[in-house]
Amino acid sequence: MKLKVASTSALEALISNPLRSLLTMLGIIIGVASVMVMMSIGEGARAQIDAQIASVGSNLLTLNPGGIQRGGRNQGGGSGRPFTEADVTAIADLPFVEAATGVLSGQATAVSEEGNWVTTVQGGGPDYFAVNNWTISEGRLFTDQEARSGSAVVVIGASTVSNLFPNGNAIGQRIRINSVPVEIIGILEAKGQSGGGMGMDRDDTVVGPLSMVRNRIVGGNRWVSRHVSRIQFLVRDGYDIASAQDEVAQLMRDRRKIAPGEADNFSIFNFADMIKQRGAAMNTMSMLLAFTAAVSLLVGGVGVMNIMLVSVTERTREIGLRMAIGARGGDILIQFLVEAVLLCTLGGLIGMSLGWLGAFGAAQVGKWPMSVSPVIIGTALGAAASVGLIFGFFPARRAAQLDPIQALRHD
Repeated sequence: MKLKVASTSALEALISNPLRSLLTMLGIIIGVASVMVMMSIGEGARAQIDAQIASVGSNLLTLNPGGIQRGGRNQGGGSGRPFTEADVTAIADLPFVEAATGVLSGQATAVSEEGNWVTTVQGGGPDYFAVNNWTISEGRLFTDQEARSGSAVVVIGASTVSNLFPNGNAIGQRIRINSVPVEIIGILEAKGQSGGGMGMDRDDTVVGPLSMVRNRIVGGNRWVSRHVSRIQFLVRDGYDIASAQDEVAQLMRDRRKIAPGEADNFSIFNFADMIKQRGAAMNTMSMLLAFTAAVSLLVGGVGVMNIMLVSVTERTREIGLRMAIGARGGDILIQFLVEAVLLCTLGGLIGMSLGWLGAFGAAQVGKWPMSVSPVIIGTALGAAASVGLIFGFFPARRAAQLDPIQALRHD
C-alpha cells in the first residue's frame, strides 16, 4: 500500500512540473536510445557476419597466384604464374580435401533480346557449386558431363537476371557473352553483397563450364595451358584448417619448384577468417560506442540527482508535514526513491522508442538485419531504472533524515 501511495505521489510531482521533468529525462532518453542503437548495430552486424560465413562455408580455402617479392614489392594476388587443372587435381587428391574446383573469371558483356549488361563471367569445374555452397532458385545446374565437355550452358545470378530479363522467363533463353551464344539453364539463389568490405555484388555473375569459358570467352594463356585463375577447395569437417593450409602450401611449393628459403608465389586465403577479423573490429567499435552511450546515461543520472536535491529543498515543508502526521523516515525515502526511478523509467521508455527508430535507420543504411532482441530492451530499461535507483538514493536519504520541526519552519 505504501508503494502505491508513493507511486501516486511521485506521478503527481512529475506532472506538476512537466517541462522540468522532460528536461531532466533528456539525458536518460539520449543515453537509453544510444545504448539500444549501439547494441542493435552490434547484434545486426554479428548476424550479417554469421550469414556470410554460412554462405561461403567456414572450411572454404582459396588459392591465388601471386605474392612474388620483387625489389621489396609484393606483386599481390593474381599477379603470379597461373595454376593449371593438374594443380586442381593434385589438391583434390589430398585426403583432407572434400571437393576442389578451378575457377577462371573475367569481365564480359552479356546481351539478351531485352538488354545488355557488363557482368562477371566465371568458369568452374563439376564441384564449383558444392565448393561455394551455392544452389539454384530456378532451373538446374550444369552436369558433370556438361562441365567436362565444355557445353555452351550457363547459370546466372539474380542481379544479372534482373538486368537482362526485367520481365522474367530467363530459363531456356539464349544470350550472347562476348558474341558467344550460350543457353541459360538455371538461376542462382541470391547471396547479396560480399563480406570482404568491397561492396561487390556476388549475384552479378554468370557461371559456365570451365573449359567453355576458357576456350570461347576469356581466352587461354600463352605460357600455361589449361590454366585457372584460382583454386577453391573444401576441407573435410574435423580437420584443422591451419594444418590444411600448411600441407597445401607445401604441395604447391613442390609443384611450382620453389626452392627452400624463397618466397611463395601464391597465397592461401581463408574467407571465413577475414570475415571474423572484420567482425572483431566491428565488435570493438560497437563496445567503444556503447561505452560512450553509457557515459551519456551517467550524465543523465547526475542531472536526475541534481533535480531531486532541488525537489527535496522545495518540498521541505511538505516533508515536515508528512512526518508530523505519522510518516516515518523510511516512508519519505521510498517516496523520493520511487519518484527518481519513475522519472528515469519514463525517460527510458521514450528513449527506447527513439532507439528503435535509430536501430531501424542504422540497419537500412548499413544493409544488415535489424536486431532489437528482448535482451537489448531489458538492458536499456534496466539501465534506466538502475540510474534512477542509484542517483536517486542520496536525495531520498537526505529527505528522510530531515528534522520534522526544522522542516516545518522552513520557508
